[in-house]
Amino acid sequence: MSTPVKRNILLNPGPATTTDTVKYSQVVPDICPREKEFCMLMDDIRNKLVRVVKGDERYTSILFASSGSGAVEACISSVVLEGKKILIINNGAYGKRMIETARCYYDEDRIIAYEIPYGDYPDVGKISSMLSDNEDIAVVFVVYHETTTGMLNPVREITRLAHEKNIDVIVDAMSAYAGVPIDVSREEYDYLISSSNKCIQGMAGISFVICRKDKLEQLDRNERRNLYFNLWDQYRYFEETGQMRYTPPVQIAYALNQALNEFFEETGEMRYKRYTESWETLIAGLRKLNFQLLLPVDQQSKLLTAVIDPQDANYKFEEMHDYLYERGYTIYPGKGAKKDTFRIANIGAINKGDIESFLSVLGEYLESFNIRV
Repeated sequence: MSTPVKRNILLNPGPATTTDTVKYSQVVPDICPREKEFCMLMDDIRNKLVRVVKGDERYTSILFASSGSGAVEACISSVVLEGKKILIINNGAYGKRMIETARCYYDEDRIIAYEIPYGDYPDVGKISSMLSDNEDIAVVFVVYHETTTGMLNPVREITRLAHEKNIDVIVDAMSAYAGVPIDVSREEYDYLISSSNKCIQGMAGISFVICRKDKLEQLDRNERRNLYFNLWDQYRYFEETGQMRYTPPVQIAYALNQALNEFFEETGEMRYKRYTESWETLIAGLRKLNFQLLLPVDQQSKLLTAVIDPQDANYKFEEMHDYLYERGYTIYPGKGAKKDTFRIANIGAINKGDIESFLSVLGEYLESFNIRV
């Protein structure tokens, strides 16, 4: 029997806490990733990734050895046709990162940004007007769950608007995939991005894109703007050989396969229920401690919560972080929201009992440092 690994409760938005079975699944015999056995594993993973979001035969998945930002770059650099524009919804740090990525590939006049304060809810009517006023927009990019604030953006409404104008949609579902119910076959996202280390509860090192096959086929005529992160070339090589074009992170793939198996064993419905119960426990505990939330409840993802910093001279985030970290809990600082915040995620292999224990330690911190919230 494998020795249990010290368990840390990661309340940052990923990488998330993993099970020991996922950790130990990486301990496998050395294998050349060009062998048929490993190709079969990769094919199985690709199919399971699509199944997580209820994709039908119209969808496939493409993997890269990278953090999630790699798959984002692959989409941004591969999908926009020459002479066309991209509209990026920016209401958080990850929308901002999409703009920074697009600027590496396109002139400024090809990038249309809808920018609002981090913590404000996107105005779908405004987005509709921007699409009408810019007929050359070919792609809309939106973050599903903006972990800067914990907000769920109106991706379904935005997708519907875009498709009415024959515009493709890229959805950054990095920390929504496997965490909230998504049905790509019904919601018809053209490209859906995530990574192995968030709500799917695997290890960091693989990013992936769930794609509409008919949209992919159109990319063959697009110019190549880079080498490694070309979506069409990676897809074609997978289809022809069952392999990544370049060396994959072998052990991370085994861990991702195990994490996928554990997702289907738990079921998506029960994972969402577990995450929701943890979030409800967190919110109730924060309110009992008198903390204020950045977002109204109806905009909350139930995956991550932005908490407004205490207005007390004794409060220092780093001091609070270190106090909690020494006791096995990792929280995250704020990231440019319209008010100063810190962030608490409730994703990963944790439950409401872990949240209750965390809240108890958080209360001890406030009392020990004489902080009034």
